[in-house]
Amino acid sequence: MKGVIFNLLEQAVTDAHGDDAWIDLLEAAGVDGAYTSLGSYPDSEIVALVGMAALQLDLQAANVLRWFGRAAMPMLAERYQPFFAGHASARTFILSVNDIIHPEVRKLYSGAGCPHFHFSDDSDGRLIIGYQSPRQMCYLAHGFVEGAADRFDEKVEVEHMACMLEGSSVCRLAVRWLH
Repeated sequence: MKGVIFNLLEQAVTDAHGDDAWIDLLEAAGVDGAYTSLGSYPDSEIVALVGMAALQLDLQAANVLRWFGRAAMPMLAERYQPFFAGHASARTFILSVNDIIHPEVRKLYSGAGCPHFHFSDDSDGRLIIGYQSPRQMCYLAHGFVEGAADRFDEKVEVEHMACMLEGSSVCRLAVRWLH
């Protein structure tokens, strides 16, 4: 996992709970916490941090990942403004992930292991997002979708139709825009 994700998590935690909460979380999770944005760190460290946050907050890890994804989107928009330029909606932004955002991420952060997304529309007008990643963090993607909707002042409903955490080979999220 690239250090930038850890940096975003640190900012999200400190913004929501204060500087001490991040330090306490690092200690409780048993991780070092010296993350540089360009560094690469074992996936087990993000899993430990999310798991400990879930334990401390009496939440499911999925809910912590979802919260984190949503909280990280304004930070991403601030740090990487060009990724958001030219998009008038969350839908067009989300659809740009594979072709524009992730290639740029790989340029900025050598060795970044980005998830891959497949997009289609269903007969009800929902955007179906197929998510594939060995990290199996579809709830982080779910939070990013909600955060993108927030960014563009939209409301969405996200349904998990299939999940790698439940044995599926791919996660499928259905996104409905609410009016």
